[in-house]
Amino acid sequence: MLGKPTETIRIRLESFNHELLILSCRKIMNILERIDLIDLGIVTLPTDKRIYCVLRSPHVDKDSREHFEIRIHKRILEIYYDSTINIFDLLSESELPPGVLYRICLS
Repeated sequence: MLGKPTETIRIRLESFNHELLILSCRKIMNILERIDLIDLGIVTLPTDKRIYCVLRSPHVDKDSREHFEIRIHKRILEIYYDSTINIFDLLSESELPPGVLYRICLS
């Protein structure tokens, strides 16, 4: 490395499917491996789990219920880079699979 990284970008990825989330992280890491002046860190955030309870038959049996669950998996990629590199263009060119929500924060 020529100098210390001066800029930081945080990318927050969220998805219902953890396999798509891992695939998206690898895709971003492969794009950024081409540049030598970058440090990359991955932070795994806790999975949000929402459970919904629904009556099977609302008029007859109140004790018969079904439970449904949604899990939201989350990751944060912290990218430290030199300010001479235009990294935002590299990240905007990467096409992530549908079903992955991402937010890019500049620091």
